[in-house]
Amino acid sequence: MASGEGFLTDEQREVLKIASQNVETPLPSPGLSSSPKSPTSLLSDHQLKDPAGGKAPTCGVGVRHVRRSHSGKFVRVKKDGAGGKGTWGKLLDTDRESHIDRNDPNYDSGEEPYQLVGSTISDPLDEYKKAVVSIIEEYFSTSDVELAASDLKDLGSSEFHPYFLKRLVSIAMDRHDKEKEMASVLLSSLYADVISPNQIRDGFVMLLDAADDLAVDILDAVNILALFVARAVVDEILPPAFLTRAKKTLPESSKGYQVLQTAEKSYLSAPHHAELVERRWGGSIHVTVEEMKKKIADLLREYVESGDTFEACRCIRELGVSFFHHEVVKRALVLAMEIQAAKLLMLKLLKEAAEEGLISSSQMVKGFARLAESLDDLALDIPSAKTLFQSIVPKAISEGWLDASFSKSSCEDGEGQSEDKRLRRYKEEVVTIIHEYFLSDDIPELIRSLEDLGLPEFNPIFLKKLITLVLDRKNREKEMASVLLSALHIEIFSTEDIVNGFVMLLESAEDTALDILDASTELALFLARAVIDDVLAPLNLDEIASKLSPNCSGSETIRMARSLITARHAGERLLRCWGGGTGWAVEDAKDKIMKLLEEYESGGVVAEACQCIRDLGMPFFNHEVVKKALVMAMEKKNDRMLDLLQWSSDGRFTHPG
Repeated sequence: MASGEGFLTDEQREVLKIASQNVETPLPSPGLSSSPKSPTSLLSDHQLKDPAGGKAPTCGVGVRHVRRSHSGKFVRVKKDGAGGKGTWGKLLDTDRESHIDRNDPNYDSGEEPYQLVGSTISDPLDEYKKAVVSIIEEYFSTSDVELAASDLKDLGSSEFHPYFLKRLVSIAMDRHDKEKEMASVLLSSLYADVISPNQIRDGFVMLLDAADDLAVDILDAVNILALFVARAVVDEILPPAFLTRAKKTLPESSKGYQVLQTAEKSYLSAPHHAELVERRWGGSIHVTVEEMKKKIADLLREYVESGDTFEACRCIRELGVSFFHHEVVKRALVLAMEIQAAKLLMLKLLKEAAEEGLISSSQMVKGFARLAESLDDLALDIPSAKTLFQSIVPKAISEGWLDASFSKSSCEDGEGQSEDKRLRRYKEEVVTIIHEYFLSDDIPELIRSLEDLGLPEFNPIFLKKLITLVLDRKNREKEMASVLLSALHIEIFSTEDIVNGFVMLLESAEDTALDILDASTELALFLARAVIDDVLAPLNLDEIASKLSPNCSGSETIRMARSLITARHAGERLLRCWGGGTGWAVEDAKDKIMKLLEEYESGGVVAEACQCIRDLGMPFFNHEVVKKALVMAMEKKNDRMLDLLQWSSDGRFTHPG
């Protein structure tokens, strides 16, 4: 452009002139908000026009939204002064997202955006409660006590077991009688082994505390919970004293207090309450050991007749007692020895059951070991038992269905290889003597047979053999064994013999339990009964305990025996624990003793009186004879009663001469 006018239009020149004048105008004083000559006022009086004479693009927009750029142009800017083209933007531009370049040399990881992630803190008790519900529901579906016990052990958190008890009972309370019975059976099975006695107690305390809440949802909650408490007392997982102690901690107006009152008055005080409580929900869902053994025996005999191995394996599986398969092994081997034609079939069954994993290796070894321990007794009926067994073992090992760890030492008698021939012979003899006693019930004949053997140093072994044999028999034989112990203690056994015999029994209790599931409970009853019968003194239990290893199962058996002895009416209950005893009430027995002594006082013979005392059949109650005789001696002021006590203490019941 050659023109001296330049490239500005007339209107632009006018704007430039105004701007120049504004620059030369002095700044307003701090006290004034604006100057009459401020750019804002000037611009508000002057309308911008485009070169063509039209309105500028900023027409209609407030002048505060117009800003002069560095090029001298007036441009429309964004609201709040964020700027536009040719502007610097806001001082702090927070509306625009910043981009962080990790490849930038000035990159700082601290500038990276971060986000707080919420996390729920888990409560171990809540997790435990959720897990046990699954265990309980599965148990109600399968009735598998062993699986429930295993799952509870694997869960850990044993300190929370009282909550398991509370949850189990509270769920069962709202179910049918079948589930209630299953819950009681499970608690009895878990007692001591999985859940400690103190945890059982704490669990029931929690239930009593929650009785008011349970009653809101379950109309008959008080009666049902009272029955659970009574059943726990009958099953001896709660001591009778629990009711009295728990009452002291509960308000009399509470439902928990009503539960204890109902349990005590309606259930535990009724005649024959144990039988009534046990059958209240339809009886035990468990098959007894005797019934299970019978099922196994029937199963194997059917297999001998049919020869169908597949069907026999299916029946074994349906029994649902994998922990008891050692009984299948033992009985199969016995049948193989008894019936020559069945030998190949039984070995085939055991081989296939092992190969299928139906019978585990440990159960197979236990079955063989149990039979090995009873070979001496079995040889009385099957003379070739030892030879046959010794031929089966290497065959089973070579074919791979019996673990090679089963050595020849397992074939020795359960008492160990160190036993000499004299002891072995003694054991064979006493087994025969015991069997004859069970048939004849002749105590004097048994005593004469033992005296003829002339081996009093083996008396503890006789006691062990006697009780071991009856553990697997009916209540009648158990009662006979207890009566026999009382007679032997009077006649030929010392207290030391009795103590040592029970020590031997308890030392082998874990092995005995492989064959008899409730062996610990039965042994506790024998111990408690011995104390009630005055065969042992209560202090002898401490002596027995001191001779046992601290962690052996025998120590728990002694603890159970102490609980039985200290229970209310222990004497009467233990007297009838196997349905035995004279059946008399205590008052009737006292009346008979009084009449006996009065008859003797009026001119009877000492020998006859001693025989009458023996005929009472209550050696555990002879202390009453002593007490009444002493009272009568003091009343009559003569020595006649003292003569009777002297003859009785010498053991001469029939012939004082």
